[in-house]
Amino acid sequence: MPCSRPVSDGAIGREANPPGPARKAHDDRSLAPALYLVATPIGNARDITLRALDILAAADLVACEDTRVTRRLLEIHGLKARLVAYHDHNAERVRPRLIAAIHAGQAVALASDAGMPLVSDPGFGLVRAVRAEGLAVTSAPGANAALTALQLSGLAPDRFAFLGFLPTREVARQRALAPWAGAPGTLLVYEAGTRLAASLADMAAVLGAREAAVARELTKRYEEVARGRLDELAARYAEAGPPKGEIVIVVGPPAEAEPMEVSDMQLAERIAALGLSRAAGELAAVSGRSRRDLYRRGLELLARNR
Repeated sequence: MPCSRPVSDGAIGREANPPGPARKAHDDRSLAPALYLVATPIGNARDITLRALDILAAADLVACEDTRVTRRLLEIHGLKARLVAYHDHNAERVRPRLIAAIHAGQAVALASDAGMPLVSDPGFGLVRAVRAEGLAVTSAPGANAALTALQLSGLAPDRFAFLGFLPTREVARQRALAPWAGAPGTLLVYEAGTRLAASLADMAAVLGAREAAVARELTKRYEEVARGRLDELAARYAEAGPPKGEIVIVVGPPAEAEPMEVSDMQLAERIAALGLSRAAGELAAVSGRSRRDLYRRGLELLARNR
């Protein structure tokens, strides 16, 4: 998945989805010259859009991380395509060929082994280079492991940040987590099973005892979502050992701090020094209490002391 190594966030299961009938591109029309970013399933091979199938069938060239994985997906759906490997280790060499093909009037599709291209997968450099040449880029969106895990986690989905893969070493991992310690939203992280327990322990140490979920094998036969506090999940996987499959860690937002108490004496002192309106605003900012409530209490104190 990440640009540092060819790892995917899912795989096409052999046991699922028998091959279907051959599919023709919609209306048998050729595609306009462009780079097409095509999302592929993260597990279940039927989780692919009709438009994605049309593009893969009609493209002059399909660039993919592992031609064996993409060929298997095409076979399941009764498709054939001209495949070329495009990954971190050959990108510099293959990228000019793909750009030349688009310049020559061809349609080039870019597909990850699983999920959305560029989301912890190769493709960013290609998109930038194609745009720099003034050529068109479009997307056929679809399955994504991070968002699927967020849906299933039961944790707040209204505001979130995707961190991709964390560093593999403890000190670097904790340093990467530190800026997110006060982040108010949910965090989404990709991780390998061999590092899961250690990463969860580092998250607990840096982020605190937040609610979290570990999602793996999403959309596959053995899909699992384990929930608990970060420290509980770290202990669970340290004891059970590394789980199999591709993994997404979902970390809930920090619990809201309880508002500080503001005594009548404190309120009266600040009113005497600042006046009622400014005192209510200042104490609300430092305590987390409602400014309106503090103002109302201040009026009561002033009336009582007349």
